[in-house]
Amino acid sequence: MTIEIVRCLQDNYAYLVHDPATGETTLIDAPEAAPILAALNRLGWSLSRIYITHHHNDHIGAVPELVEKTGAKVYGAEADAPRLPPLDHAFAPGDTLPGGAEVLHAPGHTIGHVAFHYPDRAALFSADSLMTHGCGRLFEGTPDQMFDTIERFNQLPDQTRILSGHDYATANLAFAAKYAPDPDALAARQAELPVLAEKNLPTTGTTLESERLLNPYLRCHLPEVAKAAGVPGGSARDVLAAIRRQKDNA
Repeated sequence: MTIEIVRCLQDNYAYLVHDPATGETTLIDAPEAAPILAALNRLGWSLSRIYITHHHNDHIGAVPELVEKTGAKVYGAEADAPRLPPLDHAFAPGDTLPGGAEVLHAPGHTIGHVAFHYPDRAALFSADSLMTHGCGRLFEGTPDQMFDTIERFNQLPDQTRILSGHDYATANLAFAAKYAPDPDALAARQAELPVLAEKNLPTTGTTLESERLLNPYLRCHLPEVAKAAGVPGGSARDVLAAIRRQKDNA
């Protein structure tokens, strides 16, 4: 299977997951039709289906146009269906979808947020839950829900690639630097990000193993991170809540 990263809107990512054996292509989230259609045309792929992670418009806004122009079928969470475009197929966490995607419960950013894990590709499409060097703002969910979501992801294999919904890596890393990241990993990533920007390459796709060295929300159990967050001796849940609150107010 091939994963094509498509930049959309100002800082969104959409993903095309193509299976050359079947010729089927799945789109994960639909922020903007034009760049997605352009990528499909350039690659010679036909869009088979659209998987939706959550109801925010910058993740579903292009669904009607894409359905009209490609005939793709729309898949979304049954529990969140009233807030999603019309669904051809409703799913629930724990389901396995065509193409091998496992649906993971991922509330926090929104109550109905889900993620898609492709074990055979060691890829987690986490949208606005776990993000590159950070996590999504808690618009509807609670710190406890986001903590449980990230812990669920943290059980995946080390080399799982985290493919998130936005290009926030630079801002997230600058914030993460305040919370005792691994110094060698921090220096390497600080050097890498400007190079990626200069070449207009995606910043998403870091591994879970590398995120554990940099992402404060994956390091809440460490005493040095608790101290940096201003809650020395606090539980990992309290540390995550404190760091997310500080990010909201940054």
